[in-house]
Amino acid sequence: MAITTPQTDGSNRGSLGSTHGARPTLETDPQKYISLGQLIDPNKPDNRDLLISAYGDQGLTGFLTMTGAVNNAGTADEVTWWEEGRLHARTEIKTAATTAAITFNENAKAGFVDARVNDVLLDASGNKFIVGGTAAAPVLKGFDNALKVSLANFDAVIIGNIYPQGSDQPSKFFHPGVKKFINPYIITKETYAVNGSQATNIGWVNVGNGDYRWYVKGEMDARKRFMNQRELMLLFGESHENVLGGTYDGTVDIDLGDAGEVAGSEGYFQAVDRRGITATVSGGAQGTFASMSDIDSIILELDKEGAPSEYAMYVNRATSLDLDDMLANGIATQVTAGLPGQFGAFNNDADMAVKLGFKSFTRGGYTFHKHDWKLLNDSTVGGMINIKGAMVPLTNVTDARTGAKAPALQMNYKGTNGYNRDMEHWVRGSILGHNNMSKDVAEFYYRSECNLCVRAANQHVVLK
Repeated sequence: MAITTPQTDGSNRGSLGSTHGARPTLETDPQKYISLGQLIDPNKPDNRDLLISAYGDQGLTGFLTMTGAVNNAGTADEVTWWEEGRLHARTEIKTAATTAAITFNENAKAGFVDARVNDVLLDASGNKFIVGGTAAAPVLKGFDNALKVSLANFDAVIIGNIYPQGSDQPSKFFHPGVKKFINPYIITKETYAVNGSQATNIGWVNVGNGDYRWYVKGEMDARKRFMNQRELMLLFGESHENVLGGTYDGTVDIDLGDAGEVAGSEGYFQAVDRRGITATVSGGAQGTFASMSDIDSIILELDKEGAPSEYAMYVNRATSLDLDDMLANGIATQVTAGLPGQFGAFNNDADMAVKLGFKSFTRGGYTFHKHDWKLLNDSTVGGMINIKGAMVPLTNVTDARTGAKAPALQMNYKGTNGYNRDMEHWVRGSILGHNNMSKDVAEFYYRSECNLCVRAANQHVVLK
């Protein structure tokens, strides 16, 4: 009697109902086998059940959470804040090609104004001019009484004014002004699903705490991916820009057709590109910081912006190595030039900064807390862009309109009356104890409504 059995090849072993492919026939004569152990393998496979993270911890560093710069009280579709302008006015001078005629372009840049007759101007080279002529036809004169003609267009600061005896008061006055900033919230979502059959399967891999259900790993990955995507949107998001008004307004909707309309939201890098400091550093072994002169040039810019004395530096690996080399060349990590390092963001405790992965040093009265930013090392995210790091001021900024103090960088979530949209998570299905749908699945949902406020962006630095 010949017997044939349902046959499987190696590629379909373990699958039910497969009938395709070449199938070997099982021989029934026991003389074909030397021992029963060759017919039935009694040995348990040497399975190593620990899951290997081939790419390391792919999560992003939540430095906002570490510094407490999170607010769960958003009660409108956008966040509005106010920033005071500079005390000393600046102006842009546009000159004619062959005559003494000049004009002022008040809307050229945020914070610029038209100069008045009798105002004294100082340019970047240290040259000083007096505005003469009339308000309708202004000219520039030097303190040598020479009329200045055929000058290139340039920016200048109004350092004061000079009037003749018996003259009237200025016809208009300058004030620092208050700028209004608006940044809408963005809604980010994700979904994960598992069917009832897979939810009851036990696998070979320990996904954590002795749990071998593979769908649990899938749900954890979906949650982490959602958290990462949310932070990436806060960093790389964009909004509409209203240049002439000096206000960055993200209320212009983007029409996605059948998918609806969404509002853009200004992300960290766009905010700093618009109104912050961008430093291009090169020359080190990895192409960034070669010597203290590189960071000194940044400090000089920070001084011009009235920056606070304490910064968190989030950098990629190459920049981190260059900074380590720079510090190793005679720069101490806690005391530099006789000045003790400050650790205000860490309760003035150097040990706490170390525990959180920061390495700190002081230079020119500034204390910098360096931290590796995995985002910028990941080849699928930061490794694809020309950004080497960011320098975030660790300070509170005073709102010019309300007087309230808030972190220079703050993540906000919608929420009111005990309900907040920081990290909403719920499950629908007919398995795993859920009975709110007929489909043989459990569906995991994630949702967050958040935004990022970059206050005093002129004090933030992006390294490229």
